[in-house]
Amino acid sequence: MSAPSEETSTASPSSQPLILRLQQFLDSCSKAVEDGDIRQSEEVISGTVEFLSSISDAAISDPDDEGNRNNSIVVLTHIHSFLSNPSLDQAIVDALSFEMPKAIAKFAGVSQRCREIVESVIDHFTTKCSPRDMISVFSEALDSYGKTTDASGYVSALLRGVSKAFLSISRRQAEQIKVALPIILNAVKAASFDLDDRDIGFKDLFEGAISIANSMLGTCKKLEDGANGQLRGLLSLYVMQIMTVVSISAGDEVSSSLSFVQTLSSFFPYCGLSYADLVCGLGVDPLINLIRGDEMDDYMDCFCYVKHGAVLSMIWGHISDEVSQAAGQDVSLLKNDLRTSQSRRWSTIGMMKYIFSLGELPWVLKKHATDFLLVITENSKQDVNEDMICSSFTPSLISTLQAILSVIMYAPDAELRKMAFATLKRVLADNPASLRLDIMQVLVKSSTSSSMVAILLDCVRENLRNDYLKLREEKVSSSCTFWNASILELVEFVLRPPNGGPPSLPEQSDAVLSALNLYRYVLIAEKTGNTNYTGVVSRNKLEEVYRKWLLPLRTLVMSINAENKNGDEQLATDIMCGLNPLELVLYHCIELVE
Repeated sequence: MSAPSEETSTASPSSQPLILRLQQFLDSCSKAVEDGDIRQSEEVISGTVEFLSSISDAAISDPDDEGNRNNSIVVLTHIHSFLSNPSLDQAIVDALSFEMPKAIAKFAGVSQRCREIVESVIDHFTTKCSPRDMISVFSEALDSYGKTTDASGYVSALLRGVSKAFLSISRRQAEQIKVALPIILNAVKAASFDLDDRDIGFKDLFEGAISIANSMLGTCKKLEDGANGQLRGLLSLYVMQIMTVVSISAGDEVSSSLSFVQTLSSFFPYCGLSYADLVCGLGVDPLINLIRGDEMDDYMDCFCYVKHGAVLSMIWGHISDEVSQAAGQDVSLLKNDLRTSQSRRWSTIGMMKYIFSLGELPWVLKKHATDFLLVITENSKQDVNEDMICSSFTPSLISTLQAILSVIMYAPDAELRKMAFATLKRVLADNPASLRLDIMQVLVKSSTSSSMVAILLDCVRENLRNDYLKLREEKVSSSCTFWNASILELVEFVLRPPNGGPPSLPEQSDAVLSALNLYRYVLIAEKTGNTNYTGVVSRNKLEEVYRKWLLPLRTLVMSINAENKNGDEQLATDIMCGLNPLELVLYHCIELVE
C-alpha cells in the first residue's frame, strides 16, 4: 500500500490542535512502554482509541462535512507517519497493535482516501507484529464491529489484514485459520446485509472476502499431506459459502456479480470440486465430515450456506460460459448426463430445494434455476427401480416441489410463475404414477393456500384424464395409474377436513370447487365406463359421500346465503360471486349421487 502523499499529509490550521493532541497521546504511550509501565500504557492507548473514535464517529455521522473528512485524513496520515518511522521501538508498535487497528478501521467508512490510508496502516501492523497476535486482534475487531455508514469498508480493511497475516503464519496454519474462519464468515455475511452502495461497497467487501480465499490457497500450496487436505476442505467450504453471500447480495443485477463469481469459481480446479458432484449432493457432505471431525455442530453454523453455494455455483455456470470455464466444467455435458441418468437427475432436483427455499435469494437466480430444471427434464429417460426411489429420493423431491410451489405463489414476475408451474408439472411427470400420486397427496395436505390446493387438484384431474385414455386403450394396468382409492381420500381431505366439520367458506372456496370438480369427473368417468377403480360408484361410498361430504356442505352454503341477505350489500355480493360456481357444481354432484 502506498504511503500518504505530502499533499494529503499537510494539516490545515484547524487540524493542528488534533495533531498536537494525538502526538501527546503517542508520546505518552511511547514513554510508558519504554518505562515498562504497562498499566499507564494501557490507559494512554485507551484514551487514544477514544480520541480516534470521536473523530471517525463525527465524520461518519455527517458524511457531507468536508472538515470532518479532512480531519480524518490528517489524523490517519499522522499515525501512518508515526508507524513508518524506522527508529520506532517494536515494543511500542506491539503495544498499539492490540487496540488501534479496530479504531483505525472505522475510518474506512469515511472516504476512499481514508480507506487507502487505513489499509496501509493495517498493513504496517501486519508486517511488523506477530501474525498469530494480529489474527486474534483482527478477528476480535470483526466479531464486534458496529453499524457504520460503510460497514463493508471496515470489514474489507480488516479482511485484507487477516489475509496477509494468514500468509505469514509459520506453523499450525490450518488450525489457526480454522479458528478464525467462523468470525470472518459471520462478519462478511452481516456486512453484506448493510450494503448501500452496490458499486463501491459491494466491490470492497467481496474483494476482501476473496483475499482471504487467496491467502488460504497460498497457504495450502506450502503445506503437505493431512494439513493440506484439511485446509483445502476449509477453502472449498469457504468458497461455496461466499458464493451464496455474493448471490444474495447481487440483487437483480446478475452482471454486477459475475466477476466475483468467476473468481470464486477459479478455486474449483485446485479444490477438486465438480458441478456433477455438487448438484447431486455428493460434493459437500464429505467436506463437512472432514472439517467437523470432533468439533461440535455449532462450529459448522458459519457454513450454513455451503449447500446453497454448491448448487448456485452450477447455476452461475449455466448462466455464464466464463464462469463454467473458470471452474473447469462443461455444463452441456452435465445437462446431457442428467437427462440420461434418472437417479442423478432426481438427486439434482432434490438439491434444488436449497435455491427455491432461500427467501433472500434474488428471483432472477430462481428463474435461471427453473430454466435449468426444464432443460434437464426435457426428453429425459426413466431407468430407476421404483422401490429404490421411494426410499431414497422421495423426501428431497417433495421438499423441492414444496419450494417450487412457493415460487408459483409469491414470485412477482408472471413469466417466472409460469416457468415454475411448468417445472412443477415436468418434475411430477418425471415420476412413476404411483409415486407421483403419493407426492401430490403430500403437497395438497401440506399446503396452507386454498388456491394452491386447487391448482394441485386440477393437476391430479389432468393426470387422471391422461391415464384414463391409456386404460381404455389397455396400454397400462390400473395399478400403474392415478385410478385408485387415494383419489377419493384427496377429495375427502378438502370436503371433510381432518379437524372435523365442513370446510371453511368462503376462505376455502377455490380448493372446494376444485375438489368437487375432481369428484364429479371421477364419478362420471367411472359410471360411463362401467368401471370402479376408485370405488366411487359403490353403494356404501355413494351413501358416505352424500351424507358426510355433500349434505353438510350444502347446509353450510345455504346458511351463508341466508346470512348475506341481512349483511353488507357489497360484501354479500362479493361472497356470492365466489360461491356461485361452487354452489352450481355442488348441486350437480348431489344430483349425480342421488
